[in-house]
Amino acid sequence: MTIKIRVENATRLFLGGTVVAFEGISFDVYANEFLCIVGPSGCGKTTLLRCMDGLIPLSAGTITLDGQPITRPPEKVSMVFQHFGLFPWKTVFANVAYGLKVRGAPAAEITERVSRAIELVGLKGFERYYPHQLSGGMQQRVGLARALATDPDVLLMDEPFAALDAQTREILQEELLRILEQERKTIVFVTHSIDEAILLGDRVIVLTARPGRIKTVVRVPFPRPRKLSVVRADPQFGSLRTQIWELLRSEIAEAASVPP
Repeated sequence: MTIKIRVENATRLFLGGTVVAFEGISFDVYANEFLCIVGPSGCGKTTLLRCMDGLIPLSAGTITLDGQPITRPPEKVSMVFQHFGLFPWKTVFANVAYGLKVRGAPAAEITERVSRAIELVGLKGFERYYPHQLSGGMQQRVGLARALATDPDVLLMDEPFAALDAQTREILQEELLRILEQERKTIVFVTHSIDEAILLGDRVIVLTARPGRIKTVVRVPFPRPRKLSVVRADPQFGSLRTQIWELLRSEIAEAASVPP
């Protein structure tokens, strides 16, 4: 398997080194893999994702993309945030086009890519709408379309469905799997939901309480293409969920007892 991203002995410190978000983390992300990361609150999941996107520098260690060190946001990597990150004064089309415009893409290319991305996420017909006119699930679709419009090799997703109600969340999980069957991407997906990690991921990295370290890596046995209802009905789903919960239980308890 081809290694797309390599994280080696990664550490990130804050407040002059008095707070360690995560330390000594090493793992590989393979091309076209869907890798999920779970762990207790405060263990550095989001910080690690931002380091992988070049938004925050590491304090120690290295992160490489296709063998090249990441020192700034790479062009072939897009980030999808938890809280949508949409510009309220821009239309759906303008929000999706933002990244391409920043990169100086020609107008014809922007129109083609944005139209395709909007259709891919099921928002055709809403191009002229503004964020306040959309539901939360539709707003997150806009955020996903904006990431896809730049045609990235890698999608970094920071709890993208956490703020949504359970029904909308499940619909978008299914939509994400559908999109990935058409658009092969490498994905690193941070979530607090064990169910979501199993339903979507090929592997699940379990992190310890802060400072975050890798406790274990769990391989998800379900083949692709994947249907959520079939996975949920599989007896392995329940046993895998129990396995990951037992790994996390003590870490969550420890995180709750450590002062911020």
